[in-house]
Amino acid sequence: MGNSLGCSASGERLVSAARDGDLLEARMLLEFNPCLAKYSTFGGLNSPLHFAAAKGHNDIVTLLLENGADVNCRNYCGQTALMQACRHGHWEVVQTLLLYRCNVTKGRLSERQNGTAFCSSGRHVRCIRRIGCRLCPSPCPTMPSIEASERDVSRSNSSLGSSSGRRYDQHALAKFINKPADGGITALHIAALNGYADCVQLLLDLHADVAAVTFHYGSSMNLIVLCGRREVHLCTMQLVEEI
Repeated sequence: MGNSLGCSASGERLVSAARDGDLLEARMLLEFNPCLAKYSTFGGLNSPLHFAAAKGHNDIVTLLLENGADVNCRNYCGQTALMQACRHGHWEVVQTLLLYRCNVTKGRLSERQNGTAFCSSGRHVRCIRRIGCRLCPSPCPTMPSIEASERDVSRSNSSLGSSSGRRYDQHALAKFINKPADGGITALHIAALNGYADCVQLLLDLHADVAAVTFHYGSSMNLIVLCGRREVHLCTMQLVEEI
């Protein structure tokens, strides 16, 4: 992973530059040794890409990826750079990682949480939309919440990826959105528990399952009723009436 004694000092300098947003320092170090892009810290196994993604330094994220950083590498918690960006709501970084074809279906090793769950916990709707565009590259009438600009991002993803022209796959999208973490908790449960009505509405547009059951809270519908969140309850009831 680039942790040999010869490059550890330079690697730590790159980590500091990625964390602090020092683009000039990062560029200088990578010009001297491009292999530093794959460096990881000894204790936490966090790469410079993890630090840059967590802090939202999109220009450094791009620089690291251009120099061969592994877009899907994990840290000691099993988190990828995409999860770090989703946790902190850095949608520009999420967009860049998607353009470099990161694996959106990867989950955290310890709790099996994917990027959507991290987005829901922080009410980062823009990040969810971009992940939805990645899984749904073609414009779809069942996803009115996704804006035209985000559809342009999905077209870029499609052209950068395979030339086969992926079609909208409702089953794959629903499977990803409803992927449970430990205890059966889904992204919809997290958004409902925190009372994030806009996040709940978007997840419902992306075919989140209101009947998904958790070990502690029951179904998403039960959780919404127990929390007494009026806006969230209205979103869910509107969906039930349409069905």
